[in-house]
Amino acid sequence: MKVSISTLKKYYSDKQVLDIDNLCIEKGKITGLIGPNGSGKTTLLRIISGLDMDYAGTIKYDGSLLDEGIYKKMTLVTQKPYLFKRKVYENIEYPLKVRKVNKAVRKKKVEEIMYRFEIQDLRNKKGHLLSGGESQKVSLARAIIFEPELLLLDEPTSNIDPVSIKIMEREILNFNKETKGTVLIVTHNIEQAERLCHRIIRLDCGRVVE
Repeated sequence: MKVSISTLKKYYSDKQVLDIDNLCIEKGKITGLIGPNGSGKTTLLRIISGLDMDYAGTIKYDGSLLDEGIYKKMTLVTQKPYLFKRKVYENIEYPLKVRKVNKAVRKKKVEEIMYRFEIQDLRNKKGHLLSGGESQKVSLARAIIFEPELLLLDEPTSNIDPVSIKIMEREILNFNKETKGTVLIVTHNIEQAERLCHRIIRLDCGRVVE
């Protein structure tokens, strides 16, 4: 999914936090969004995801304005993911279940993705009882299992161990390679951006300084 942004302006009270004339997130690519704290990265991600509609400007998804059909083709993974108070298996299965995917297919997909993320041992643990790193892995697995056309990631590997970071980076790359899904990732880690991204965009004071 290609995301085209034009004349985007966002204010909090009287303070302008985003001022972007034109920006294109390329279809089928991994794009990194970097910049100092307060530069507007998370705000931009929330606007693209449809969680924040209070802005001026235009955002198009494959040439169309946001609607219910487009909304169902994308997903956002936040820095502090929210998981249901259900088993990990059920958390990961959820996006397939609401899309009425056949039960046998759901089981096969969930088993495969738990294996890839190396979280099989968590399958029966309740989502709200997981550690931070475990939550982030489960949240990413849940996000990519239905193969969204647009995957939005807000610091998905912050404050987790190097082994888990390696697994998550590998699966982000695999997702992009296997599904051709578009990925926009906010990260403070420039080395991570260089490892993962086809293109890196820098925000400063709400403006693109690429």
